[in-house]
Amino acid sequence: MKTIGIRVPHAIVAATLAVIAPACSAAGSAPMNDADAALPKVYLAAPTELAAMRRRALAGDKSLAPAVAKLRRAADKAMRLKPVSVMDKVQTPATGDRHDYMSVGPYWWPDPKKPDGLPYIRRDGEVHSGRGTLDDGPFKRMSSAVVALGRAYYFTGHEPYATHAAKLLRTWFLDPATRMNPNLTCAQAIPGRCTGRGIGIVDWGSVPVMIDAVGMLDGSKSWKASDRQALQKWFGEFLTWLTDSKHGKDEQRTRNNHATQYDAQVACYALFTGRKDLARNVLSQVCPRRINTHIRPDGSQPEELARTKSWDYSCANTQNFCRLALLGERAGVDLWAHEGPGGQSIRKAIDFLLPYATGNKTWAHKQIKPLRASRLALPLRLAARRYGEARYVEALKKIAGPARLASSADNLLYPLATKN
Repeated sequence: MKTIGIRVPHAIVAATLAVIAPACSAAGSAPMNDADAALPKVYLAAPTELAAMRRRALAGDKSLAPAVAKLRRAADKAMRLKPVSVMDKVQTPATGDRHDYMSVGPYWWPDPKKPDGLPYIRRDGEVHSGRGTLDDGPFKRMSSAVVALGRAYYFTGHEPYATHAAKLLRTWFLDPATRMNPNLTCAQAIPGRCTGRGIGIVDWGSVPVMIDAVGMLDGSKSWKASDRQALQKWFGEFLTWLTDSKHGKDEQRTRNNHATQYDAQVACYALFTGRKDLARNVLSQVCPRRINTHIRPDGSQPEELARTKSWDYSCANTQNFCRLALLGERAGVDLWAHEGPGGQSIRKAIDFLLPYATGNKTWAHKQIKPLRASRLALPLRLAARRYGEARYVEALKKIAGPARLASSADNLLYPLATKN
C-alpha cells in the first residue's frame, strides 16, 4: 500500500531532520577513492580487502579453495545462459514500447468471482504462477549470472567468465536493438487495476550486488572502459528516473522494506555514476527516516511483522539496512553505530532475530512458508565484523554448518578474520 506524502527537496529534508533527529555520524574510515585504479570499483565490499582476498585466492590459499570452487560452479552454470533482453517478451507494455521493462505484481491473482478475473485481488505472500514470465524472470536470471561470472572472473582470472558477463550486460543494457529503456514505469502492474506501480522498483532491489560484480570485471579485455562508461550513462539516466518520476517518489515515501531497498538503489547508483554528494545525502537521512521509524527499541520491525511471511520480510529489511551501512562505509556515513532516541539500531534489529535463527526461541508471528534461518546469515557475518562479538560468529556457524560456511562466497567478500 502506498503512503501519501509530499516530496520536498533533499536539502530541505536534510535540514529539517537535523533539527528533529540525530544525523548519521561520519564513518571512521575515509570514503573510497575511485581514482585508485588498482582497486576494484565496488560499493558493498571494501575495495582494499577485496583486492587482498583476490591475491590470496590466485596464490592458491587452501582456506579459500571451497569458496572459489563454489564460485566456479556457479559461473560454469551461468555460462549456459543465453543473452536475454526486454525484447524477448511477447506482451507489449502499456507504454507501447517493448524496450520498457514490464512485470506483474507477485501477490495478485485473478478474482474467481469474475468471468474475466478482473480486477485481480491480493493474496499476500502467495506468488502468482504468472510471475516471472515477462521481464522480471529473465532479468533476475541475467543479473544473477552476471554476479556469478563477475565474482568468478575476479577470483580466478578466467577470461571466458568476463566475456560472457560482458555479452549479457551489453544485450540487456547497451545494444540499441535489445537495450532496456532506463525506467520501471510498467513494473508490477496489476491486471484490471494499474499498468505499473512505484512498488515495482523492488524488482531491482538486488541490483547493487550486480553493480559490484560489474566492478570486478574491470581489467578484463572483454569489458572495456567504454563499456563501463556506457553502463554508467545508462544508470545515470535510470537514477534520474528513480528520483524524479512519480513511481520513484511513491517508493521513496514508503515506510517498510520498499523504502530501504529504494535508498540502497539510489545510493549505489549515485556512487557508481560519480554522484557522491547525492549518495551521502541519501545515506545521511537513513538514521532519522528509516532506522528510527522502521525499528522499535526492542529491535522488531512492525511493518515486516505484519506480513504473512514475517520472518522473511524482517530478515530482508535487516539485510537492506546492512546494505545501506556498507554503502555508508564507501560514502563516509556511519550507519552501524547509530542509535535512535529509543535505542533503535541496525544491531538491535539483528539481535532481535538472532535467537529465532538459532532455535533458542520460537517465531510467534505469521510465516506461511518454512522459516529459513539462513536468511539471517549475511547480517550475522557483517555484525561479527563490525561489532567484534563471538556470539555472532557462533550463531553463523550453527545456522550454516561447517561445509556451507567454508564454501560461502561471503568468505571472499566479507571475511570474518578481518574487521572493517
